[in-house]
Amino acid sequence: MKLDKLRATSTLLMICALTLATACERDADSRSSDEFLREDIEWLSAVEMEGRFAGTIQEAEAANYIADQFLTYGLEPAGDEFTYLQQFKLSGPMTQAMNSENVISRNVIGDILGTQHPDHVIVIGAHYDGQGNGGPISMDHDGEPTIHPSADDNASGTAGLLHLAHYFSQNPPDYTLRFIAFSGEELGLIGSRFYTNTLDSREDTVKLMINLDMIGRLTDGELSIFGTGTSNLWDDVLGSVQIDSLKVNHIPGGSGSSDHAPFYEQGIPVLHYFSGTHSDYHTPTDTYDKINYEGLEWILSHVLSVVEELDQMDLTYIDFQKSTSGQSQVMNRDGATLGVLPDYSFSGEGFRIEGVREGQPGSLGGMEAGDIIIQLSDIPVSDIYSYMEALSEFEKGDQIMVSIIRDSTEMNIEITF
Repeated sequence: MKLDKLRATSTLLMICALTLATACERDADSRSSDEFLREDIEWLSAVEMEGRFAGTIQEAEAANYIADQFLTYGLEPAGDEFTYLQQFKLSGPMTQAMNSENVISRNVIGDILGTQHPDHVIVIGAHYDGQGNGGPISMDHDGEPTIHPSADDNASGTAGLLHLAHYFSQNPPDYTLRFIAFSGEELGLIGSRFYTNTLDSREDTVKLMINLDMIGRLTDGELSIFGTGTSNLWDDVLGSVQIDSLKVNHIPGGSGSSDHAPFYEQGIPVLHYFSGTHSDYHTPTDTYDKINYEGLEWILSHVLSVVEELDQMDLTYIDFQKSTSGQSQVMNRDGATLGVLPDYSFSGEGFRIEGVREGQPGSLGGMEAGDIIIQLSDIPVSDIYSYMEALSEFEKGDQIMVSIIRDSTEMNIEITF
């Protein structure tokens, strides 16, 4: 009965979005880029949206908000039954922990058809679901359940997606651009995996994927782009794009814990844009007032230039190459934790810490930002994936020695989880 009610609610909301879009149309053309981005991020991360957790009414409202804009911009529906929505059931260990198993969620999909090559598709994606009221997916481990506005993660990427959809609707590309707002990302990339599983009979039509996840907190102009080793194509494309305000860090790996990973696993070249983690990551303090809107515009200018560069190329055949070991990230937020933030841009040996949370095991043990973890107890740590796998071997209350490198010196720290 619960599932039927959610399905009926989702259908009703979808109908409302598609039939009332004209009445709700905003004068988008008169807004500056800054106003455009602020309006979308503030709406998506408002208190009333309660963190946009996958499968909730608030997530459905966000889906309809996105679908409404796709319709306003003239995108072709590319979801189920000639709509913008692609529905799926939430499943997996994190959904069980969050009491959302088998609840209906949805991706939002719209196309701008290519004028010359409509059958060849460039996917631009961003997840729009957030962390809801926290719980097991919160980094605020000791706090009471409370709204996580999820502004940078990932209202920022969703607003960027809408900004690009609006631009290209007015500047039609040669290749089809498919804009996908994914849900279920916070529960294990459920929406993007569901979508890529539908590509079995037509995977050759999707040429590449660009992912926007956490692009709202640019610091010192330093942008990280993951996946630069997934195709030889990226050397030429990224080499030809220069935004003076950005210092771009190229990271070859195509796997990871965001929605580009399922495309990479299907043999599709990917790029993931990321402005860096911060102390507000997965906490109630990830709010819209902390977004660096100027930096967000710089990043979107880079994405736009990359897409325009791609649009001038022959994408009939694109080489794909593996650039990581293919290890999967272990989600263990409800077990042992150090309470540290990873430096996703670090490509050396070990797991580099970008930030340490006050009062958490890492902080209490004396860990500092910049430390590189190379071993947990007797388990070697070579990267973020082996770190997460090693962490899963411990439980709260365990006491271990952690080997780190600090300022080129190896040392041991005693930690109690």
